[in-house]
Amino acid sequence: MESEGTTRGPIVMRTIRAAIFVVVALLVLMILVVVTVGAFLPQQHISTSAARFRQPPDAIWQVITDYSGFPAWRKDVTRVEMLRPVNGKPSWREYDNHGGSIPYEVMAMVPPRALVVRIADSKLPFGGTWTYEISSMKDGSSLVRITEAGEIYNPIFRVAARYVLGYSRTQEQYLQALGAKFGQPVTIEK
Repeated sequence: MESEGTTRGPIVMRTIRAAIFVVVALLVLMILVVVTVGAFLPQQHISTSAARFRQPPDAIWQVITDYSGFPAWRKDVTRVEMLRPVNGKPSWREYDNHGGSIPYEVMAMVPPRALVVRIADSKLPFGGTWTYEISSMKDGSSLVRITEAGEIYNPIFRVAARYVLGYSRTQEQYLQALGAKFGQPVTIEK
């Protein structure tokens, strides 16, 4: 006659193995769903955010083109390394809080009205441009509009950008930081 403990051991082991199998299968299924959804999302997107500032366009231009000064007012940038100019225009590498870095290069400049900057690394899982438009208002203040023409190559990152982070989050953080640099709160406009 078998003891109750001897019979229960194999049953408990089978139950644990079945539970582990179910958990692993659910994780694989979840990853497959995310990759499938991401594959159907567009690789390219356009996102625009804007904010009004009490400063004139020249003051805004001075700050957003002082690339080496970014760490002083952008919390997401720990340091900036200036790189060789590309086609006679500035280029630099921004380092973040997590040890990562992204190189940028200016594509077009129309001081103090427009600036087009692109990510200059095709090996990243994302890329694209930011177009800054600075409009002078009648009262001497400025409207700063940032339009991102982005590309996200990795389908998992596409899902995260679309459903978790949002396409305009980085633009909004940038505009908020710019407001803080000037000592003023800003309201984000879409």
